[in-house]
Amino acid sequence: MITVTAPAKVNLHLEVLGLRSDGFHELAMVMQSIDLADRLSFQNTADAQLSLTCDDATLGVGDDNLIIKAAQLLRDRSGFRELGASIYLEKRIPIGAGLAGGSSDGAAALVGLNALWGLGHSPAALERMAAELGSDMPFCVAGGCQLCFGRGEQLEAVPPTPQPLAVLLVKDPTVSVSTPWAYKRCREVNQSHYLADEAAFEKRRQALRSVNWLHPLRSDLPPPLRNDLQEVVAPETAAVRSALDLLKSVPHSLAVAMSGSGPSCFALFSDLVSCRQAQDQLTPQLERAGLKAWSCALRSDGVRIEE
Repeated sequence: MITVTAPAKVNLHLEVLGLRSDGFHELAMVMQSIDLADRLSFQNTADAQLSLTCDDATLGVGDDNLIIKAAQLLRDRSGFRELGASIYLEKRIPIGAGLAGGSSDGAAALVGLNALWGLGHSPAALERMAAELGSDMPFCVAGGCQLCFGRGEQLEAVPPTPQPLAVLLVKDPTVSVSTPWAYKRCREVNQSHYLADEAAFEKRRQALRSVNWLHPLRSDLPPPLRNDLQEVVAPETAAVRSALDLLKSVPHSLAVAMSGSGPSCFALFSDLVSCRQAQDQLTPQLERAGLKAWSCALRSDGVRIEE
């Protein structure tokens, strides 16, 4: 049996540059892995069957799950149709939260089954396969802190921070936001301001590559936490507005933003101790608002096989 951890991510920067020729949005992002993680266990069956079970009964475990899609893609590329696996998912990352939980689970399936089946694919090859399945999945394979361009699948690694930075995540467990809806709404509201061509896109990429706060992340020059989707999601999602207001009320946080397409929001702290203190301080207000919270350290890696 092989066990793999699949960490969540937050967006330290999410900039919508414009529209691509394929209809997707061109993005310039900084994504960061955190230690809130799912756990996947893989057992070889050699019977051509791929089965998935999960400790969360609300999660679909059929062919539309990214774990199964990743397993099928990896098996198809291997040429060995008899390969099979029994997969068990311990779900800790909230579903539909803007934290790439589903993408990280799919990435974990690529990494775990590549090892279980002895296929020998390199991390770069797994990232290329991941890009066929989802825009966030290559990042989830690589993890750490990465510049992410294109649809999010073009990665440029950023050196890990030497400081023990942490984030306080907050989410209403009853609320989810559709990522396609968020981008559609962004287009409706902001298309007149979109950049028009590759030269303009590259200029913004280069500007993000050179920002001072990214080399490396540190508490004395915290990232401004830009998220263009927050501008369109927050006005129409009360849970996001409540989460942002509560996080902004806590002293000692470095910056506050929504992650991805939401509705999860987070505050950045200089260390995990001050992050947990903030969570304790907010507990009564969080409970009254129906919000759940997690204190999480930053991770320097993505999905990884447990020793």
